Amino acid sequence: MPTRHALIDIPVDGVHIAGTLVAASTMVPGVLLVHGWDGSQQQDIALAHELAALGCICLTFDLRGHARHVAQREAVTREDNLRDVLAAYDTLVGHPAVDPAAVAVIGSSYGGYLAAVLTSLRPVRWLGLRVPAIYRDENWESPKRRLNGDDLALYRQTAIEPEKNRALAACEDFFGDVLIVESENDVIVPHPVIENYLAAFKFARSLSHRVMEGVDHAMSKKAWRQAYVQIVVAWMTEMRLAAKAEEKARPKQQAQRYEAWPSANV
Repeated sequence: MPTRHALIDIPVDGVHIAGTLVAASTMVPGVLLVHGWDGSQQQDIALAHELAALGCICLTFDLRGHARHVAQREAVTREDNLRDVLAAYDTLVGHPAVDPAAVAVIGSSYGGYLAAVLTSLRPVRWLGLRVPAIYRDENWESPKRRLNGDDLALYRQTAIEPEKNRALAACEDFFGDVLIVESENDVIVPHPVIENYLAAFKFARSLSHRVMEGVDHAMSKKAWRQAYVQIVVAWMTEMRLAAKAEEKARPKQQAQRYEAWPSANV
């Protein structure tokens, strides 16, 4: 097995001694999980452990306006939370064992919306969206809390062209693999929103759509949450197998050989 090494400093008693960290050079996929509004990273921990068991490195985190930073709830904007997602992505990809060409981002509701926008700013190979929310582009810097209301509910019942919505435009430009999970009894993200997302992924390498029958937006029953975990695990397993098959089928690059070098005497 090929290996890699890095020179490090080890602090001890006020000085640093030199060391060399040696590890297998094999890199693994990274998975970033983005929770929804009113949620927290705790909702993604079970899924993260299942995906880690597949050989992935997973990162969950709390968006500002939630958990430790709940005091910012009334003021936090979509721009703030998008910057949270970008920072979390960069942290994940910065892990020495994560393959930057094999990153999955999985988001729920508001987190799905942010995950879609993220694909226009960072490389993503696999994108999983559970009940992805959608918002008008206007008032991007306004507190997210103020975006909800009757107008938003009406907007989510309409057909939206990708060029008129930042998240859908990012989806139209996405060339990776996509999973969209819909809840049949979702009154917050109704079916027209899912139709808009499905229609936007015109150039995706693959597009899988799962409808969870009888399930509400928040997956309020434990059995529903467990079923969702199995959907994502099955999809990621399929994606990893396809990626390995693709890598195996790709011709190995051979060094170019020359029988004679061009003469310097022309």
